[in-house]
Amino acid sequence: MSRFARIERVTNETKVLVEIDLDGTGKGDLSTGVGFYDHMLNQLAKHGGFDLTVRTEGDLEIDAHHTMEDTAIALGDAFSRALGDKAGIRRYGSATIPMDEVLVRAAVDLSGRPYVVHEEPELAPYIGPVYPTSMTRHIFESFGHAARVTLHVSVLRAARDGGKADAHHVVETQFKAFSRALREAVEIDPRNAGALPSTKGVL
Repeated sequence: MSRFARIERVTNETKVLVEIDLDGTGKGDLSTGVGFYDHMLNQLAKHGGFDLTVRTEGDLEIDAHHTMEDTAIALGDAFSRALGDKAGIRRYGSATIPMDEVLVRAAVDLSGRPYVVHEEPELAPYIGPVYPTSMTRHIFESFGHAARVTLHVSVLRAARDGGKADAHHVVETQFKAFSRALREAVEIDPRNAGALPSTKGVL
C-alpha cells in the first residue's frame, strides 16, 4: 500500500505544494524562499526517511511568517493523509539526539489528538537573514494541529557550561529529533499484524 499524499494550499498570502512518501529513501526537493527553513525540511526528509517535495511561494516582502506557517500546515495535512487509516503502525516514536553541545528529546503519538509542547531557551532572534527563531515553536504547532498528532520537543541542553546557545545548532537538533521520532512512529510494526495500535479501535 502506498503511503503517499499530495497537498496544494492556496491563500491570498501563499501558494504551497507538498508531496510526501512516508516509505521513501530520504530525498528532499525543497524550495520555500527561506534558506534555513529549506535546510530544516531537508532534515525531515533525510532523518525521517521520507521523500519530500515542498514548493512554496509566499509574501516574503512582508516577512517569513506566512510562508513558514502555511508550509507547516500543508505538510501536516499531507502527513496525515499519507498515514491513511494508520493500521499496523507503531504509533509512538521518540528520539534523543545530540549535536555537539546541544541535546534534544522529541516524542510523538500519532493519536489523532493535536497537542504540542515545545521547550527551548531564549535564542538569538534570527538565523540567517529571514528565519525568526520564534517561528520554530509555531512550525511544530502548525504541523501538529494539521497532522492531528501529540508532539513534545524539549531542548535538554543548549550550550556549554557558561556559554551562549548557538541558535543554528539548537533549532537543527530539534528538527533532527522530531524527524527521527516521526520515522519510528510511522513504521509498520510486524507484531501488530495490521491492527490499529489502540484499545479504542480508532486513531
